[in-house]
Amino acid sequence: MIPFVDLNREHVPVKGEIAAAIGGVISRGDFILGEDTALFESEFAAYCGTKFAIGLASGTDALFYSLKALGIGKGDRVATAANTFIATALAISNTGAEPVLIDCDEKTYNIDCEKLKNYLKKNGGKKLKAVIPVHLYGQPAPMEEISVLAGRYGARVIEDACQAHGAFYDNKRVGSLGDCGCFSFYPAKNLGCFGDGGMVTTNNKQIFEKLLMLRNYGQKKKYYHLVQGYNSRLDTLQAAVLRVKLKYLDGNNNLRRQHAALYSELLKDSAYVLPGEAKRVKHVYHLYVVRAKHRSRLQKFMAQEGVSCGIHYPVPIHLSKAYRCLGLKKGSLPVTEKLSGQILSLPMFASLKGEEIEKTAALLRRFQ
Repeated sequence: MIPFVDLNREHVPVKGEIAAAIGGVISRGDFILGEDTALFESEFAAYCGTKFAIGLASGTDALFYSLKALGIGKGDRVATAANTFIATALAISNTGAEPVLIDCDEKTYNIDCEKLKNYLKKNGGKKLKAVIPVHLYGQPAPMEEISVLAGRYGARVIEDACQAHGAFYDNKRVGSLGDCGCFSFYPAKNLGCFGDGGMVTTNNKQIFEKLLMLRNYGQKKKYYHLVQGYNSRLDTLQAAVLRVKLKYLDGNNNLRRQHAALYSELLKDSAYVLPGEAKRVKHVYHLYVVRAKHRSRLQKFMAQEGVSCGIHYPVPIHLSKAYRCLGLKKGSLPVTEKLSGQILSLPMFASLKGEEIEKTAALLRRFQ
């Protein structure tokens, strides 16, 4: 069997370090906003090249709290990619704002700036308070164009970097390119913990201070509540795990890039559309996604041959029952809809073996 992701294999090399880190937390007993949480926030901010980082309970919370910190709520609109995971849209909806779904670029799968520009021209930026570009599959979105467009209409920029830990745009880490950067530490991410976890990065002190209150019941000092806050804090145990794994992130991302290069070499001139890397970016291949005409049959064939593949994501947000309220019918976002029926994610993780990639590619060629 070739797994889609093998977390056990990923953790074996650092098992001792992680056990020691967890043991330290248990010995101190500082399970909530403890020493490792503060240290990881500082280390992750330095890694991303930002002044501040705030640990939260999940990547979804990172998006939601960023929107709240920017004062976005009922009656506002927030533009984002149509082909992202639903969590991006849910974070917008949960503030009371309306998601504006923008179709994607067929080559990079990231938000199409021309379509974003057309939306803004048509609507004059009416009620649009923010844009959330998604660095989908580990490839940074075109941040310069997005920032210029957003700035023209007075909208803020929140990076959804939940799939792109360590990726670069113009030699700058994602998470440092907007008003806020949002990360998920779900176990299967490039940097994942042993449960849920999230982070917001920012260079804005006011946003940082607002987030500190929002995540901790609206208080700066215990029992003195200045705003109506929430409870969303990165567990100290999870932060301890992430501190260990952060040291290996760049090395693991380089392995992912090597795996992607091998896939692309073995599958060149095949029947599949392979992922491309945009100019000015360094892709970290959270996922290696190909496009196939007979995706369902291919996935079944691969499973029968012992290769596990995934689909990210089979139902576009606007066609899901949860978002019928947007009133977007089939055909309204043609590229997103087309890709949703073709994309297949191949096995991809740092400790994937060369022979596993070769077998996967050989099976893909046999099927075509």
